[in-house]
Amino acid sequence: MADGAVKSAQRALEILEVFARERRPLALKEILEALGYPTSSGSALMKSLVALGYLDYDRERRTYFPTMRIAVLGAWVPGVLFGDGELLPALEALHRSLDETVVLAVQSDLHAQYVHVIHSAEPLQFRAPPGTRRPLARSGMGLALLSAKSDTEIERLRRRINAAGDDGLPQTREELMARVGEVRARGFAFSRNSISPGLGIIGAALPKGPFGRVFAVGVAGRVERLDEKKDDIVAGLKAMIERLELR
Repeated sequence: MADGAVKSAQRALEILEVFARERRPLALKEILEALGYPTSSGSALMKSLVALGYLDYDRERRTYFPTMRIAVLGAWVPGVLFGDGELLPALEALHRSLDETVVLAVQSDLHAQYVHVIHSAEPLQFRAPPGTRRPLARSGMGLALLSAKSDTEIERLRRRINAAGDDGLPQTREELMARVGEVRARGFAFSRNSISPGLGIIGAALPKGPFGRVFAVGVAGRVERLDEKKDDIVAGLKAMIERLELR
């Protein structure tokens, strides 16, 4: 279970994530097997979601499926986060021009969280669904996000990360600022093999978005492909940032 998460709340959301992956009606057994939940508590939770109007139960086929209430709940988020401007089309254009996975991330407490992912069709590609979290101070997207913050704010976050103790060995101020300084000087972060062997990401911070939030966009894939295409990737990221105006 994720640190600090209430079990029932986490399980309810994990059930909805199973439907997001499968995109079809599911039997109780399929859901419980996918998540490893015990039958008694899993069944009770499914009945609660039906009673609350978030799932529909087909008695004839004995399957569950999300109701439109789920779609309505989150329908407003893309417009508020991304505006009606050019961000999502710009991500699609970057993906088409490079033929690599494109990731949009935002800070979520002490992590960088992927909020939009456009996957490449390349075999053995980078695979990470929206919602994936990476360490803020040790990942490429995390360092890209940190590069847009003030030194004072970075130090405050470093102390919190070290105190949490779930991000590997503690980093000194000098160590973290050296890594952030490198990203600032180059204008992008290049992370190789830091999370998954053989995979990497080249990322850069975008202009501030709504509510003062900072987004970062990254191009992910096999390290050798990123090395080969680095100049084109960096040029594409910089051109996108120069064109983009987030509301």
